[in-house]
Amino acid sequence: MDFLILNEGFRTLSALLVVPLLGALVLLTTSSASFARFWTLLITTITAALSLPLYWGFDATTAKYQFAEHLAWIPALNINYTLGIDGISLLLILLTTLLLPLCVLASWNYIKTRVREFMICLLIMEAAMLGVFMALDFVLFYMLWEAMLIPMYLLIAIWGGPRKVYASIKFFLYTLAGSVLLLVAIIALYLHNGTWFIPMMMGQEYSTLFQTVVFLAFFLAFAIKVPMFPFHTWLPAAHVEAPTAGSVILASVLLKMGTYGFLRFCLPITPAATLTFTPYILALSVAGILYGGFTALAQSDMKKLIAYSSVGHMGFVTLGIFVLNTQGVEGALLQMINHGVTTGALFLCVGMIYERTHSRELDSASGLGKFMPIYVTFLAFFSLSSLAFPGTNSFIGEFLILVGAFTKSKIVAGCAIPGAVLAAAYMLRMLQRMIWGSKPNPHPEILSDLSLREIVTLAPLLVFVFWIGLRPEPFLSVMHTSVAHLLAQVHQVTPQVMTVGTLLP
Repeated sequence: MDFLILNEGFRTLSALLVVPLLGALVLLTTSSASFARFWTLLITTITAALSLPLYWGFDATTAKYQFAEHLAWIPALNINYTLGIDGISLLLILLTTLLLPLCVLASWNYIKTRVREFMICLLIMEAAMLGVFMALDFVLFYMLWEAMLIPMYLLIAIWGGPRKVYASIKFFLYTLAGSVLLLVAIIALYLHNGTWFIPMMMGQEYSTLFQTVVFLAFFLAFAIKVPMFPFHTWLPAAHVEAPTAGSVILASVLLKMGTYGFLRFCLPITPAATLTFTPYILALSVAGILYGGFTALAQSDMKKLIAYSSVGHMGFVTLGIFVLNTQGVEGALLQMINHGVTTGALFLCVGMIYERTHSRELDSASGLGKFMPIYVTFLAFFSLSSLAFPGTNSFIGEFLILVGAFTKSKIVAGCAIPGAVLAAAYMLRMLQRMIWGSKPNPHPEILSDLSLREIVTLAPLLVFVFWIGLRPEPFLSVMHTSVAHLLAQVHQVTPQVMTVGTLLP
């Protein structure tokens, strides 16, 4: 257990898992929709408050897993209940706990049927998502990874749009296929190491063939989850049909599971294979950036536009990860948080318009500046963040990624830069049509500005847009040591980097 700093006091990580689950159990005893809303808001707010000491008490000078908890679970199979966090997972946990109360507020009037069941799904999903970022035992990790699929599937299949059955089944099949490959890699590592303890699998000596097989299984599982081009086709349908809270969770947290997997597993466990396949992954990342940008530019459906923009933004994240230097990886980690804040906010904005007009078409939201000045103010700032305008959060992350990319390869960085231009094009086009419009709005009589509840939902995200954009150091400082340790694990194998030739018989 040299990898862990065991928590001798209050078990914060377990509390973050147990509180939402207990909240869900309480909801099983009631049929009141009003109680379900208020209770879920209370539970998610308590969970968010419990997560704050993780940041205050975090020691940024060590790469060990902190606040760790270790209990024997199934001794006969050497399976343990082991939790811990480091600088790579800390901010993702805080992002998750921040967003869930906002998702409850966004669903307050949006969800009118089976409210109790909807809130139960949110609470179970919160526990599973937090657990994925904490788990240090592969069996525990995999169980929580799979547990996320069911409530997300239900959110789309029950409370989704007209094509909800198609979208939910496609989402489930794609992600389940990735999960099977992930399970293959986990079992192979256990058979080789005799342990499910994730840190023990890092830095071990693995053969060229073994690393290649495990890396490819990991890569396909996580590439589907991100999703990277060309594994992205499930994402637009899932986003379009999901309810607002489902879209926010999907974009802000679930997509980060894939990039988190790259950082937590691919790089430190299969470093030589990572170095071998890096050029191909960089090419796919650039392709995703350009594809996502051009496709978003062609959309008239607001949700589809933001969904395809996510493909481009996550392309920047994978680009930052696989340039394998400090600026790139730290920029990617920060951009994972930025994307969660900004894209989650944009989906909330679309949901607020959909509640009023029951349409996601840009023409239905034309000329909102005249009727909804508070709304378009929020929308403008989140859109500027999405296109990485200086002074906003996304600018810092994208800047660090491009610095890392230029350090790695000027050609790769040069190919990625048009993606930033495309982001400006499709976001400014959307803003122009929604704020001013080329023709009168078809629903002026039903357009009312934001309520207090809606302002409270968006305001915390706007704070983070400018907080990270103007003072990113509190967010970057917690990841420095963990990122340095991760890159040291990768680059210690540089002299023995595999080539494609070594994979051939």
